[in-house]
Amino acid sequence: AAARLAAEQEVENLSGLSPNPEKDIFVVRENRTTCLMAEFAAKFIVPYDVWASNYVDLITEQADIPLSRGAEMKGKCGTNESELELSWLDQAYTLKLSFVKEGHNTSRGPEASWRLSRIQFTYDTSERTYFKDAVSPGKHTASSHRLSALVTPAGRSYECQAQQTISLVSSDHQKSVQLLLSEVRLQPFDIPADFVFSEEHKCPVDQREQLEETLPLILGLILGLVIVITLGIYHVHLKLTASQAQIPRDRSQYKHMG
Repeated sequence: AAARLAAEQEVENLSGLSPNPEKDIFVVRENRTTCLMAEFAAKFIVPYDVWASNYVDLITEQADIPLSRGAEMKGKCGTNESELELSWLDQAYTLKLSFVKEGHNTSRGPEASWRLSRIQFTYDTSERTYFKDAVSPGKHTASSHRLSALVTPAGRSYECQAQQTISLVSSDHQKSVQLLLSEVRLQPFDIPADFVFSEEHKCPVDQREQLEETLPLILGLILGLVIVITLGIYHVHLKLTASQAQIPRDRSQYKHMG
């Protein structure tokens, strides 16, 4: 059964299709149907210790580790739980994203939503591409705790162009590792058709930026409408005033009134 399941599952790294070299695209398919799609740009900021020039004191350096376009991937889909696992540079770095879908009661009745429930990032400070002369090099794991991120109504995809920062706690002396996510479009459940996202649910930052972009336009249209209405009323007032009988200023015109 396991062999048959493996044969029926496909994973594809489609990052080469993105015009943005920093953006990655991943697809998980089961039974020839897309069950998870993820597009995003990701970078990790990882602090690590090196010796100071006196070889007595320790100082903290920072490694900026982008998600590699050539990442290997695994994935699994379920009714209420899904997972995406990526690894790169000979598995020196591994990123695992876990998603859950759950129901809850609201004033409008029962509703369902999905969220990113856990992030686990494994990194090796003995890897020389991003870590230089790390003290006590070795593998470490940075994880999220009680994470509830990217919350999205069930049946919809999550979209966020703005950069988001998620903090992870590392096994390396409890250091804080930062995950920077941007240009995110993600859906781990209920994909309607092969390689097709459902209607997007925009993140609050994008919604606010969209409002900030459209608000001046709306205010401009309202102001323009007010000016047009004011000019129209003024024009009508002039016509009504002109049509009224005017009191003659030439006294000779009063003779017939004597």
